[in-house]
This record gives sequence, structure tokens and C-alpha cells, in this order.
Amino acid sequence: ESRWPYLFGAIIVPALIQVVILPFLPESPRYLLLEKHNTSKAEKAFQTFLGKNDVSHEVEEVLAESRVQRNTKLVSILQLLRTRAVRWQVITVVVTMGCYQLCGLNAV
Repeated sequence: ESRWPYLFGAIIVPALIQVVILPFLPESPRYLLLEKHNTSKAEKAFQTFLGKNDVSHEVEEVLAESRVQRNTKLVSILQLLRTRAVRWQVITVVVTMGCYQLCGLNAV
């Protein structure tokens, strides 16, 4: 019983290792390109990850995917439930997640 504080304190060791290593890890090329709008750093990150010099195809692919994502129409929950094609899938997922909450599995 007297060693419980040490057990909870052991979490500090991996957390400190992560904090020390984090500045040396490269950022995601998608994040650099889409969020930071920094094409040169994104290309450099792609080159690091893929190990090749010409990454223009990958950059264009990410930009095209971003354009497609922006044009995607979002639907509300009611519209989703009114759509006959996905109604049973949505109901199945909702019932399953509700059962998980009520059965006590999360408490275990």
C-alpha cells in the first residue's frame, strides 16, 4: 500500500521522454501544407518520409484531396436518419454504443 504513489509517479518517466523527443520529430506534411500553408516545409517533410526528391505528385494529391473534402456536403443527424440507405447502420451503431455505456464495460 505504501508504494502506490510510486506507481502513479511512474507515469512521469514516459511523459518526460516524450517531451524530450518531441522537438526532434518531423511534423506531418499534410499539417504543414493544409494548416500552416507552408509548401516548402511540406515538400521537405515528404522527402524525409518517402526518401525521394520529386514529391510534387504527393503534394498535388494532398491538395486535390483537400479540395474534394471542402466540397463535401455535411448532413445533420436528422437528415442522416431520414436517409433510408444508412438508417439501419446508424441505429445499429447507436444501440451498440448505448449498450456499452449501460453494461459497465467502461468501468471495468
